[in-house]
Amino acid sequence: MPDTNATAYLCKDDGQIPNNPTLPILIYPAAVDLSSAASDPASAFEALFAQNGWTGGCWRNGIYPFPHYHSTAHEVLGIAAGHAEVRLGGQTGQVFTVKAGDVALLPAGCGHQNLGASSDLLVVGAYPPGPDWDLCRGEPGERPSAIENIAKVPLPATDPVGGTQGPVIEHWLNQD
Repeated sequence: MPDTNATAYLCKDDGQIPNNPTLPILIYPAAVDLSSAASDPASAFEALFAQNGWTGGCWRNGIYPFPHYHSTAHEVLGIAAGHAEVRLGGQTGQVFTVKAGDVALLPAGCGHQNLGASSDLLVVGAYPPGPDWDLCRGEPGERPSAIENIAKVPLPATDPVGGTQGPVIEHWLNQD
């Protein structure tokens, strides 16, 4: 059973990266025990995200080294191998160290950037069903439509780590 303890961080619009005005970033440290998936740790994240309904697309790669965000989709990142320093929330955001087994759930609009990583960094990304993801870099011309898009992204039905029991339920779906 994955560990669904998560810490929530709400990032403010920094003028370049809009972030999300209501939904916090969720960081799940050591969410997935990778000891039984040593030969293919990414498969553990792929199976977990699919099991919990995050089936709107999945990939294996790293995290871009430039600030960017997705205005049309929420994104979950599972760290399958290695470690990285990642800035979340744009230039004025917070820097987090993520390592194998950790998960970061980024609401639509949340800026993210790889500031440095181990050579073996492997990330599994996934999205809930819904619109395809886009790639925004915080350029002035993209901002009006990005703000509009972020407001239209539907809430996911489940948490990518805990399904119907995870932090998305508390921090995203049960907001007053």
